[in-house]
Amino acid sequence: MDQQLASEVRMTFLNHLEKERMKSDLNASPGRQIVAPPEGHKEKSLARRISVFLYGLVCYAVFFGTFLYAAGFIGNLSVPKSIDSAPQKPLLQALLVNVLLLGIFAVQHSLMARPFFKQAWTKIVPKEAERSTYVLFSSLALILMFWQWQPMGGIVWNVQDPVARGLLLSLFAFGWLLVLATTFLINHFDLFGLRQVTLYLMGKEYTRLPFKTPGLYKFVRHPLYVGWLFTFWATPTMTAAHLVFALATTAYILIAIQWEERDLVGEHGRVYENYRRSVPMLIPSGKKKDAFEEALG
Repeated sequence: MDQQLASEVRMTFLNHLEKERMKSDLNASPGRQIVAPPEGHKEKSLARRISVFLYGLVCYAVFFGTFLYAAGFIGNLSVPKSIDSAPQKPLLQALLVNVLLLGIFAVQHSLMARPFFKQAWTKIVPKEAERSTYVLFSSLALILMFWQWQPMGGIVWNVQDPVARGLLLSLFAFGWLLVLATTFLINHFDLFGLRQVTLYLMGKEYTRLPFKTPGLYKFVRHPLYVGWLFTFWATPTMTAAHLVFALATTAYILIAIQWEERDLVGEHGRVYENYRRSVPMLIPSGKKKDAFEEALG
């Protein structure tokens, strides 16, 4: 029964691809005789679509595992090696290694997100898998950092009051929930490449998402980064290594926002310029909603 169902799904998919190809050929050359492609060509096309889709799933699985590990790494929760594990190298050597690891992630994360790099990169990897590949490389850069991170010892602050500690840990958890929730506001599956590979599997053309400002995006332009800042800074015990990590990642966020918004202005033009003038970057203000809507409209 399962083999019969799989065969029916496969034939339906192949028929859909054939109809779309014939429709495209008719639009391009009216009156031209249509020659059906050989069966092997259809098999190869289907195999490629399935391969790209499975690749996207693997990239997403690697990302999600990395995301969960990151929470444990930064929060010192149930991981073999965390940001505040016991120091194993001299302070200066540990500092240099950690700065190098943070720099590798920053360069990868920013360079591969730039339009000029995407244009060149998609000559090597399938266009439909470009976002998944970006997600995979970002995850690998983080995994490298988790693996080679050098704890440095030294206490910057250590909050002892139970209520204050509970509050800081609550803000830490809030930051992770905010990061995850924000990805769904802007389309979680497009952000991490699943939408692209799924559309490709279905034989549909990918369309970019229109510019929208759902939920928290009406109050700050980058709620995702706000969530990250909570996760970096909300800790009852701040060590030297954690402080280096928090300072470096905060500086990176402030710089990356400038590059990201330059790309968004290039893509959305005046709409994003109005949005940027009307809505604060990271800290909510008391601006009225009608002024914001007027600027967007």
